[in-house]
Amino acid sequence: MKKSVIVAGVVVVALASLAATRILKPKAPETEAPIPVVETQTPQTGTIELYRDLVGKVEPSDVVYIYPKMPGEVLEVFVKAGDMVQEGQAICTIDTRQVENARLNLQAAEMGRNDAQRNLQRQKALFAAGDIASAAYEQAQTQAKNAQIQYETARINYDNQMEYSNITASIAGKVEICDIEVHDNVAAQNLICVISGEGSKAVSFSVPEKIANQMQAGDDVRIEKNGSEYHGTVTEISSMIDAATGLFKVKASVEQGDTLSTGSSVKLSVTSDKQENVMTLPVDAVYYSGGDAYVYTYDNGTVHHVPVEVGIYDSERIQLISGISPENEVITTWSSELFEGSVVQKAE
Repeated sequence: MKKSVIVAGVVVVALASLAATRILKPKAPETEAPIPVVETQTPQTGTIELYRDLVGKVEPSDVVYIYPKMPGEVLEVFVKAGDMVQEGQAICTIDTRQVENARLNLQAAEMGRNDAQRNLQRQKALFAAGDIASAAYEQAQTQAKNAQIQYETARINYDNQMEYSNITASIAGKVEICDIEVHDNVAAQNLICVISGEGSKAVSFSVPEKIANQMQAGDDVRIEKNGSEYHGTVTEISSMIDAATGLFKVKASVEQGDTLSTGSSVKLSVTSDKQENVMTLPVDAVYYSGGDAYVYTYDNGTVHHVPVEVGIYDSERIQLISGISPENEVITTWSSELFEGSVVQKAE
């Protein structure tokens, strides 16, 4: 029994000694949390441009659709699809059944004009000699003038008939379509030939009204086909909506686009929105709460929470409309210690 009491006493003494040691041991000094280091940037003036991907169709920059001006039978065809032609080169000949009549009328008018001119010369000599009255001389002058008019009219009609009969290329380029054969009967509504201008190509595409209102002739267009990129320039913007699509048609010329096949589809990018000379920040420097944008600014070591109004943005920059000035230092690095009134240190 005494042995148990002695053991218990020893345990109590040990515990008391341990407690005294802890109480008398000096406390370790508390270390202060480091002040967060942040990077800052003042708003920069710049341009933000947004693009929209579209699909366009390659076509010749110049294209001519040739129709006969008079009906008739095709007598000769001189070209076929794929041929290269020069301006004025013959495409085909059509028997309009009017050329021969026009030629005969021209010959008759020429003979009448010559007879009237010879008669005028005789009457002029007689009038000078006093052998005829002035009325007879004036009548000869009138007849000569009328004969000249009839000749000019017949010549113009003959030239027109020859033009109607002999179809020629109005531009130099490539024959895209030539769907006629000898002995075909054609009318004014029958397409004879399509010629695309040699060299340059164009791309046609459609855009919604919002983009059409922002586009103007001279704007750049980026074009891609089979891994190759081309530079385009807007040349035409329709002012009327296409009833079938509800979109506005746009046409752009293509630099060095000779290798693009007419009628093929290409991928292109056009400017959908653009803001020039605006205040911008890195897009990651702007935060949102409930849809409202805000930034953190740095002011002599103190953080401020500042609501801002923003505009368009791309992958790198965002437009600032209001809320801060170009002199404000905006914190561009994130930290969990960023809140109104917190203390931070600006990175060197």
